[in-house]
Amino acid sequence: MAPRFFLRLVLTATGALAMGSDGRAGHGLVGYGIKMFDPPCAFACRDAISSATLSCSTVSSDDMAGMSGMSGMVMTDGECYATDDAFLGTLAWCVASRCEEIPEWKLEKYWKDNVAGAAAVQPDPKVTYQQALAKVNGTPNAVYVATGPLNETSLVSQELWYAAYNTDVVFEGQESMQAKYGHHDTPVFFGLAVMPKRGQALFVFYFIVINTVLSAVSYEYANPNTWYPGDRWRWMCMLVSNRLGLLSFANLPLVFLYAGRNNLLLWTTDWSHSTFLLLHRWIAAIATLQAVLHSIIYLDVYAKNDTHSSESKEPYWYWGVVATVGLVVLFPTSVIPIRRKVYELFLAWHVAIAVLVVAGCYWHIVFAFGHKWGYEVWIFVCMAVWGFDRISRVARLARHGVKTAFVTVIDEEYCRVTIPGVFASGIAYVYFPTLTWRVWENHPFSVASAILPSTCQQVSDDVEKRPTTVTAADCTSSLADGRHSSSSHSAREQPQLGITFYIRMQSGITSLLRRRDSVPVLLEAGYPSHSPLSESPHNSPTLIALAGGVGITAVLPHLRSHPGHVKLYWGSRTRALVDDVETAGLLSGIENELFIGERMAVREVLQRELVGGQGEVCVLVSGPAGLIDEVRCMFGEIVSEGKGTRARLIVESFGW
Repeated sequence: MAPRFFLRLVLTATGALAMGSDGRAGHGLVGYGIKMFDPPCAFACRDAISSATLSCSTVSSDDMAGMSGMSGMVMTDGECYATDDAFLGTLAWCVASRCEEIPEWKLEKYWKDNVAGAAAVQPDPKVTYQQALAKVNGTPNAVYVATGPLNETSLVSQELWYAAYNTDVVFEGQESMQAKYGHHDTPVFFGLAVMPKRGQALFVFYFIVINTVLSAVSYEYANPNTWYPGDRWRWMCMLVSNRLGLLSFANLPLVFLYAGRNNLLLWTTDWSHSTFLLLHRWIAAIATLQAVLHSIIYLDVYAKNDTHSSESKEPYWYWGVVATVGLVVLFPTSVIPIRRKVYELFLAWHVAIAVLVVAGCYWHIVFAFGHKWGYEVWIFVCMAVWGFDRISRVARLARHGVKTAFVTVIDEEYCRVTIPGVFASGIAYVYFPTLTWRVWENHPFSVASAILPSTCQQVSDDVEKRPTTVTAADCTSSLADGRHSSSSHSAREQPQLGITFYIRMQSGITSLLRRRDSVPVLLEAGYPSHSPLSESPHNSPTLIALAGGVGITAVLPHLRSHPGHVKLYWGSRTRALVDDVETAGLLSGIENELFIGERMAVREVLQRELVGGQGEVCVLVSGPAGLIDEVRCMFGEIVSEGKGTRARLIVESFGW
């Protein structure tokens, strides 16, 4: 029995994995956007009973049985899984007893997507998860025996369930390791920090070189001197330490400047905000290293002078310690895993420690030298840069005031947020002050459209004219009805301003939007998109855009404003998102090819557009890292072969 059980289990698992070629497409890499078995407790329940013989199962012919060396292979199709009462009841009871911590909506989603199998097109189960569970009258008495028949609702033994669970979890972990060591759109240093790209690396290298040179040149030994008579080493240590401290101060204004959203260099250099954030982290590292060396060298000097015990009691000393320790502490608390898992906490902590660092630097100088030597000017510059950024944010918020955002839940993953009466483009930071007590939290979104669909205009007008409650559902139903409106009626309606976002709901504050039809928002808008102006898609006569999921929001403005030939290739795992974008008229006039629930054929698309074309082609890509990686690789291969037309690639990455 044991060999047969394991053979059938292997065949079942192999079949499930093989189904991936015809199954639902993933977006990203395993462990980086793709979860193979989520939730694993539920997948393990199905895997444990998937090889059972059901009342609707079929047995292979004798010829097939002879080939396999078994008495006959059991074949169960998706329709059978979706309709068999014993299978549905057993699965529902197993899931309920072993997935107690999983939200009900997530279990319902798992049930709908996976009961019948993992194919792209498959029947829905005849009952929902809750309905199947309700049909189970108390704890089942029967216990399912591996690979045996399943004729009634049964219990799945802990041994059998755990074997399936452990298989799924360990296998997915191993697969994610392959993705971890693979090619990424945004390379990471052991998963902790962002590594710069070629141009960025050259600029970082320049900073390292210039700081190293400035730390090492133009020193002069005063002989004789009254501070360290006859001790050249300590004299030079004192000068080097002072130089390092001053360079650390001089770098701090750049650290604050590069971190700001209202950085004037964004407009004068055409560099993206993500580039400046990367430089912010690297220059902060340089400034921190300089501060640490400054402290270590002076500690050594004072220890050898036997003055450490007295100097360490002075206010300038412990304020210097506060500043240096603050800089050091910021590093382990700013690594990528922390930023992604608890971003709101990271941001609050980051700002609080930064304030402490600035205060420590200022009082370190004031207690040591007063205002005599001007060292504190660097700290004043930091305060000015930081203050300008914060005041500019408040000004942007005040420009629009409090607005009402209408929320439409598209499906389990996506929602549409529409804010009437606002004009904006590029990136907007949205505050949801009533969703959480952390009113300072805000999230950046790409503006998909700056003009409301006419039907949504009517909803926003009605909000101003009558004190009734208007929901996003009203706007959605109006959009659907608006497809049948007459041309004369459309001609009478004038376009109204309003911005539209498409949001993929995560586990943070965006998940709370699901419960609201409308919500007050504060809008910090007017920031340019991530693409540098010098690489504008408008510089090429032909624009080809490849988007994945909500990456459509980043490419739509470019497609709609481009004066030449444009074409969109858009991959979406759900039909609902595509339908909503089409209904809103955002794809109107744009030649497009859609990949719904299937993997985009990136190589085929790029070869078709790049090989044998006339004139320069700009390829714009936005979406998950997996899509961007594939486009980057395929683009490089085709261009390097020399068969294609002149082309350039612009990446609108989600990474930060």
